[in-house]
Amino acid sequence: TIEDVGFQATLIQDETSDKSTQLCRIGINGMTCTTCSTTVEKALQAIPGVQNVRVALATEAAEVHYDPKILNYNQILAAIEDTGFEATLISTGEDMSKIHLQVDGIRTDHSMRMIENSLQALPGVHGIGVDSGVHKIAISYKPDMTGPRNFMKVIESTGSGRFKARIFPEGGGGRENLKQEEIKQYYRSFLWSLVFTIPVFLTSMVFMYIPGIKHGLDTKIVNMLTIGEIIRWVLSTPVQFIIGRRFYTGSYKALRHGSANLDVLISLGTNAAYFYSMYSVLRAATSPHFEGTDFFETSSMLISFILLGKYLEVLAKGKTSEAIAKLMDLAPETATLLTLDEDGNVISEEEIDSRLIQRNDVIKIIPGAKVASDGYVLWGQSHVNESMITGEARPVAKRKGYTVIGGTVNENGVLHIKATRVGSESALAQIVRLVESAQMAKAPVQKFADRISKYFVPLVIILSFSTWLAWFLAGKFHSYPESWIPSSMDSFQLALQFGISVMVIACPCALGLATPTAVMVGTGVGASQGVLIKGGQALESAHKVNCIVFDKTGTLTVGKPVVVSTKLLKNMVLRDFYEVVAATEVNSEHPLAKAIVEYAKKFREDEDNPLWPEAHDFISITGHGVKATVHNKEIMVGNKSLMLDNNIDIPPDAEEML
Repeated sequence: TIEDVGFQATLIQDETSDKSTQLCRIGINGMTCTTCSTTVEKALQAIPGVQNVRVALATEAAEVHYDPKILNYNQILAAIEDTGFEATLISTGEDMSKIHLQVDGIRTDHSMRMIENSLQALPGVHGIGVDSGVHKIAISYKPDMTGPRNFMKVIESTGSGRFKARIFPEGGGGRENLKQEEIKQYYRSFLWSLVFTIPVFLTSMVFMYIPGIKHGLDTKIVNMLTIGEIIRWVLSTPVQFIIGRRFYTGSYKALRHGSANLDVLISLGTNAAYFYSMYSVLRAATSPHFEGTDFFETSSMLISFILLGKYLEVLAKGKTSEAIAKLMDLAPETATLLTLDEDGNVISEEEIDSRLIQRNDVIKIIPGAKVASDGYVLWGQSHVNESMITGEARPVAKRKGYTVIGGTVNENGVLHIKATRVGSESALAQIVRLVESAQMAKAPVQKFADRISKYFVPLVIILSFSTWLAWFLAGKFHSYPESWIPSSMDSFQLALQFGISVMVIACPCALGLATPTAVMVGTGVGASQGVLIKGGQALESAHKVNCIVFDKTGTLTVGKPVVVSTKLLKNMVLRDFYEVVAATEVNSEHPLAKAIVEYAKKFREDEDNPLWPEAHDFISITGHGVKATVHNKEIMVGNKSLMLDNNIDIPPDAEEML
């Protein structure tokens, strides 16, 4: 052992335990506040085999580290659904990719089971999820062993040509569609609540001041029961029990697991107003002398305003994920797949969905196209703009054997690349995963807010009851002037209104959502600018930083080169010089050429759309420069190699600068 040879040894990390730990990411639909996320977290932590759990309310997702020898991700999904929330598997393991395929031609469940068994037999397939309703198959697999085109071949061969497989239209399993559907649901609920609430508001708050209408609404039907009260009761009931049903469901889920959330406060507050109003209406119908006031507009308007707030909340949460969507958009939608013979000659080309690329595929990248996958160059030479990934302002020269990154832009030459890292292994996928993990991480201030939120709802209920009791007793013992009581109320109703107000204006969601939403926006905006922030703790600590030292000279840029100075070695008017240079470079797609043309426009600021002299016989030489004929003169713009290849002597002054 190490200690036997005279050295002290301490175990830093047990690698064997790491190998027995697997990570899965799960989307959770239906969480509304910190209490919900805490409930899910506790339920998962109670499962044997779960080692670490992070549940993020703002992203509506969970990261679970678990021992695959003890449980699988299906048991984790079931545990979340037992708490009353919808759970969707996003990914399993860092080295796992996932794809969703739609299979056309399936008529029976037996056919689906047959396909499932055929896929399960493939090496590298880790898990299969089937949705028979839409004929969708979700496949988790190791990209170094198999890939989506293999799955499609197996599916099509299983049914003797009857089945056809394609990428599922929703791509990533429909999480974005779920978010859009949630936004639509809240929007529809809010509009429907307005349909009922506006008439309730008008009959109770506006029409009472219009004599003719007031007389009609005050017409008594039975004893002291009026037409206005019946209208308000009928209109507010659908808002309370149909449109507001989601709050009862949320309350039940929370209370079932021994916690209380915002839904509990809303249910208590609106039910107090509704059922007291119902009591008032029934008393009026059965008593010839009872003069009470209903609060139907209170319950209806509260539910409508809360639905508006929820709609704005889910809308804001949807926008915070746009930065990740923009990162994903860096990858091209299609790719040109090449088939080579034994000698490396191209036999055929086929345009495929970029999500169908597998390891060791040979992909053709034309000038101006995005690199479809991480890999290395098999043939060709070009310059690739990697600024969106690395921040490097200048295009990087690429030739045979050089590595390329998926999502970067090929500038001028044609490249044939061999895919090495695809799916979840790609650099782009890892960056997205890093940003998602950063958004999951809780900042220290958020942990503090979560602790407060835990006791917030019970405290609000106690304060609300205390407020009602204090005002009720004060009214009972005439501790305040009777002029404070509105003519349409008594002291009990006034106290009830104060109690309800305390209950419904308190919102623990603000505490639970403020910090994670700020972290989501911060990390998302940072990622879109090429800055990767590893979570809320880094952001929280950043305000203490006085000085930042960068060692990225020439790389820390906006990713767009500009001309900063010009030195002419011959007597020539600068405007004339840039006229012929811009006339040559305007035909090039190279970023340096674009920078020169942009700078040359300064000499023609008086022209809205400057026209450069016509350039004839334009030639772009990859890795060297360009040449053309302008005003009957041969113009060359490029590097030292271009000049030497064309037998142009380089003056000593120019040699010093080169």
